[in-house]
Amino acid sequence: MSGNERDYAEKRDFIRMRVDAEVSLIHAGQVIAATCMDLSSSGMQVQAPQLFKIGDKVSVRIDSEHAALKGLEADTEVVWVQKLDDGQQKLGLSILKMD
Repeated sequence: MSGNERDYAEKRDFIRMRVDAEVSLIHAGQVIAATCMDLSSSGMQVQAPQLFKIGDKVSVRIDSEHAALKGLEADTEVVWVQKLDDGQQKLGLSILKMD
């Protein structure tokens, strides 16, 4: 774990909720299917097939399966990246703005 990742992990003071939800990541005009692994009021951990880098701005959309509930839309920034053996990545996304 790099110094930046450790600093970020130590600053995390928000309760995270484990989820396994399909999400759409919108980056550079592309829509990329991914999986949200956990979510808090300040960020989320996502597993994605696409290569992202720290600092990338990504819009995230989580559609609701319930007609009465609005889905989540957020503007985020990639704050950490972990490469996985299968070519995918785990991403730490900081929420900049939520709609």
